[in-house]
Amino acid sequence: MVQQAAARRLSAWFSRRPAWFPDVLLALFVTVIQVQSAAIPVPLEPAYTPVSGFGYVLLIVSGLAVAARRRQPVAVFGVTALASLIYFGLGFPDRLSYLGLFVALYTLAAYGDGRRTLMIAGAGIAVLAVGWLIAAADIKPLVAIGWVFFRIGASVISTILGESVRSRRVIAADAQERAELAERSRDEEARARVDAERLRIAREVHDTVAHAIAIINVQSGVTAHVLDKRPEQAREALRTIEQTSSRALREMRAILGVLRDGDEREPYPGLGQIDELVGKARDAGLDIAFEQTPPVTPLPSAVGSAAYRIVQESITNVIRHVGPTRVTVALEPGIDALRIRVADEGRAAAPVRTDSSTTTGRGIVGMRERCRLLGGELDATPRPGGGFEVTARLPLTPVGSRS
Repeated sequence: MVQQAAARRLSAWFSRRPAWFPDVLLALFVTVIQVQSAAIPVPLEPAYTPVSGFGYVLLIVSGLAVAARRRQPVAVFGVTALASLIYFGLGFPDRLSYLGLFVALYTLAAYGDGRRTLMIAGAGIAVLAVGWLIAAADIKPLVAIGWVFFRIGASVISTILGESVRSRRVIAADAQERAELAERSRDEEARARVDAERLRIAREVHDTVAHAIAIINVQSGVTAHVLDKRPEQAREALRTIEQTSSRALREMRAILGVLRDGDEREPYPGLGQIDELVGKARDAGLDIAFEQTPPVTPLPSAVGSAAYRIVQESITNVIRHVGPTRVTVALEPGIDALRIRVADEGRAAAPVRTDSSTTTGRGIVGMRERCRLLGGELDATPRPGGGFEVTARLPLTPVGSRS
């Protein structure tokens, strides 16, 4: 139990060890190997000067410098390179005296910034190679020159290995960044779709409720006015109120059904329901002339739904702002677009509406946004002879599919 507890504590300590701890261990390891190897001869070794106290100092300095390899890679490379030049310039044996230099070159390339550190490493290796070759000019036996070329080659290989590790790290970081960017883009796109759906539902609710309330308001006024004198007309007005509110509730359930998974939802109203819409408006006191040309090609459901809402909102505005008057509703389906025109003759006793006073309302703004979503356009302006006119053009081809 005591051993297990000690092992757990040791494991916990290693998991929380400082970042510099592995480098210190590596520096101690390199130092011990370099110093220990100085006393062990190897085959085909050139004649050398026995390692003196100064030689051991150079080996210890170049080994311990490795402890700062990740914090100061350029400085560590400079220290180990200078120690190597002096060491071999004094004729001391190779053995494993260059281990600290190879670790420094690897670290310089692996933890550097690419081009700049590679240039430093390349220039340093060139200087080392020249210094090593000069120091080995009178080497005996001549075949021992292979040790010098081994140092040069191992230095190059250490640098290449470090650059390979750095490149893989950069590629992995770029891939991680692209993945995070893609994830953020997906989240933003999902939020945009949710916002667009909320906006669409808000428009549908606005159009449905505003139209129903406008008709109910008119009919309730009629009922209050004729209740005692003409009970039959009052009864008809109440029936219109009942039908209008019932239809509004059905549309509300269909619109809000998207918020409930698994509910049966009715299709959104389209051109086929405009006749019924016009009939309700007539019951509300409007004199409506409805003109519709048969479509040349089947209309997309999005276009039909937008057309229904534009006509509905236009009629609602007439009921709300003008009252009983003559209204013309014209639908002209073409080959490439559906044209809509809703015009009223206004009321002589009422002031003429201006574009600035009307377009600030959410109704016309909502109609204009519906058109823009489909790539169309809408214009709402007063008529010169009185009244108001709404014209819209809805393309039959979705915006994204047109070239």
